[in-house]
Amino acid sequence: MSEAMGYRGKVEAQDRARRLRAAGRTLADIAAELGVARSSVALWVRDVEYAARPRRRARRRGPNVLQRRKAAEIEAMDSDGAARLGHLGRQARLAAGAALYAGEGAKRDGTVSFANSDPAMMRFFCVWLREFFEIDESRLRVRLYLHEGLDLAEASAFWSAVTNIPQQQFQAPFRATPDPTIRTTKHVYGCCHVRYASTTTHRAIMGLIRALLSCGGWSGVAQSAERWPVKPMVEGPSPSPGASLGEQDGWNERHCADEDLGQLG
Repeated sequence: MSEAMGYRGKVEAQDRARRLRAAGRTLADIAAELGVARSSVALWVRDVEYAARPRRRARRRGPNVLQRRKAAEIEAMDSDGAARLGHLGRQARLAAGAALYAGEGAKRDGTVSFANSDPAMMRFFCVWLREFFEIDESRLRVRLYLHEGLDLAEASAFWSAVTNIPQQQFQAPFRATPDPTIRTTKHVYGCCHVRYASTTTHRAIMGLIRALLSCGGWSGVAQSAERWPVKPMVEGPSPSPGASLGEQDGWNERHCADEDLGQLG
């Protein structure tokens, strides 16, 4: 149907346009179906009550070749990793926990402090802490970093089960404002921060870390260290080696909010 239609054809087109508009069709859809200009349709249906039809969800497609290849490679690497590690003995678990704390834990003297949004990593740390150190369970504390709009009660119950720490020992949460540009919430339970105030335990962990970093058998690393001296490690979780204590103070307090919660949405 074209614009150069007769009077009868124009009336029929107008009636058809009004029925389609009342059914929730857009101006562009109606114009395309009738073969007329969008401006003409807008004029014809200007007094028609309009309620947009709910959009139909596109049929979900299966994974493409690259996605299938990626999934297969990840599955193969998971199997390979499990085979290479095998069963971890007590000494291996001790070293693994020390390495984990070296990367994610607070280095400032006095308090064992570990924060993460990964439940498996948080569970590993809590089990490791209890296995290798004498812990007074009543002194363990948890603080959650959670965006506004997410269910605090549900998140508290979730992290209590992961850490095996009663909710009565949870401190007031940090509630962050979500980034409006991020549409998908990646961490619905937020980020968990476990603290244990014990200078002795913290110093014992730091001793393990120093022993781990200075152990022999890494000739390439040792040779590089001899040729290229590095700044000594300072106490405090620094985002860069050799940062001053002043630069590092309080960094761990912001670790979840800056790193994990920045991606929540």
